[in-house]
Amino acid sequence: MFDADDRRFMRQALRLAEKGLGLASPNPSVGCVVVKDGAVVGRGWHEYARKDHAEVVALAKAGGAARGATAYVTLEPCSHQGRTGPCADRLVQAGVRRVVAAVGDPNPKVAGRGFEKLRRAGVIVDVGLDADAAGKVVEGFACHVTTGLPLVVAKAGMSLDGKIGTGFPEGKAISSPAGREFGQLLRLGADAILVGVETVLADDPALTWRGRLPKGRPLLRVVLDSALRTPPAARLFARRADGGGDGIEAPVLLFCAAGAPAERQAALEAAGAEVVAVSGRGGELKLPEVLKELGRRNVLSVLVEGGSRIHGSFLARNLVDVFYFIVSPIVLGGAGAVPVVGGRGYEATATAPRFRMRGRWQVGDDMVLEAYPATSRSIVSPWLDE
Repeated sequence: MFDADDRRFMRQALRLAEKGLGLASPNPSVGCVVVKDGAVVGRGWHEYARKDHAEVVALAKAGGAARGATAYVTLEPCSHQGRTGPCADRLVQAGVRRVVAAVGDPNPKVAGRGFEKLRRAGVIVDVGLDADAAGKVVEGFACHVTTGLPLVVAKAGMSLDGKIGTGFPEGKAISSPAGREFGQLLRLGADAILVGVETVLADDPALTWRGRLPKGRPLLRVVLDSALRTPPAARLFARRADGGGDGIEAPVLLFCAAGAPAERQAALEAAGAEVVAVSGRGGELKLPEVLKELGRRNVLSVLVEGGSRIHGSFLARNLVDVFYFIVSPIVLGGAGAVPVVGGRGYEATATAPRFRMRGRWQVGDDMVLEAYPATSRSIVSPWLDE
């Protein structure tokens, strides 16, 4: 069904789609390449602020050359009226002869209707080229649009023996500069970053996007703090601009238990935080309620950066969709070193979470392991191959 040219042009469309990471949310990031007689006549990718979808941008650049052309698109063209008109209609009106799509749109408002509309108009439609790579680009969107909840992406920089801290105040950095840069790329693609209050108290992190690429939505900084122990003087409230210096202020959202002290809430709100109470017991907040609130705010993916107790809580409740372990070639040892996953642990290997690796690659001196638990809701989970 697909030849070498199809693969080459779809790879170009995928590279365009990746440009939308950090800019397309809460819409999916999509790339489109229009090809006529073996030559590219139009390219496009989606930025939420600019409204036009990738297909519309590419068709505008192609102009009359789109008639009889092939459009390579990473996601099924939409068939419904949203902020813009249906892309399937625009492709038909432009006279495109063939559409090659990587994946269907998981949005129930589309879900095959775009392909159906194209075929009814006589357009040849071929689907499935580079589906796994295209699915990865829209992983967060797919989770949110089908469940109403964000994709939960966990990340930890760790030693070879599975530690994220020495237990001593000195030398907190474990990952190499390249490993830390990879962590920033994860922040670029996320709508929110989440830590527990213990991380705030121990490290006083800013939790901002510090990369050079533009980020369309400010990174929502989320802290789980049942008793509101976050200091009002924490770096979170330094009013630092997010998104590569574009002046967008990154908001702070604190989740607490219903009985948290009112005077602490008032002080934190005065510092700039929004405080939301959720159910909890014994100092543990109900994480499904947290995720539901984030989903209500159109957070497509949340990056969980820890610490140890938070990772343990999310894994114990089967709420992690993908876990990035950034492994540095050092050993920390010591009974007081902090493990990647804290909490109660598992009494038997039979009950421990099982993972499958989707990828592994080197970043500087570190190795990144892209691991999916069996309970992952991701559309590219390796467990779906069964």
